[in-house]
Amino acid sequence: MATQRVLPQSKETLLQSYNKRLKDDIRSILDNFTEIIKTAKVEDETQVSRATQAEQDHYEMHVRAANIVRAGESLMKLVSDLKQFLILNDFPSVNEAISLRNQQLRALQEECDKKLISLRDEIAVDLYELEEDYYSSRYK
Repeated sequence: MATQRVLPQSKETLLQSYNKRLKDDIRSILDNFTEIIKTAKVEDETQVSRATQAEQDHYEMHVRAANIVRAGESLMKLVSDLKQFLILNDFPSVNEAISLRNQQLRALQEECDKKLISLRDEIAVDLYELEEDYYSSRYK
C-alpha cells in the first residue's frame, strides 16, 4: 500500500508497546548471550578456588540461559499478539481478499451457467429428435 493509514491512538500505543517489547527481548537475549561468553573465559588468578568459581559460573550460565529462553518465549508471544492484531485490525486487506474471492466465484458461476445452458440446448435438440423418431415410427 502506497499510502500509510492513520491509526487510532489506542492502536498506535499498542504498536509502540509491541515495538518496545521486541527491543527489550532482543536486548535481553543479546546481553545474556554476551555474558555467557564472558563467563566462559577462564581467568588465571582469582581469590576463590577454581572449583568454587566453576560452580558459580555454571549457575550463572544456567540463569542466563533461562533468561534467553524466557526472552525467546516472550518473542513467540509477541508474534502471536501481532498476528492477532493484524487479523483483527487489517480490515482493508480482509475486504480486498473477500472481494477477490467474490469475483472468482462469480466468474465460476458464469462459467457453470454457460455450460448448463449449452447442455440444456443440446439435450433439447436430442429430445426433439427422439420425439420426432418416436412419433414418426409405426410402433406408437
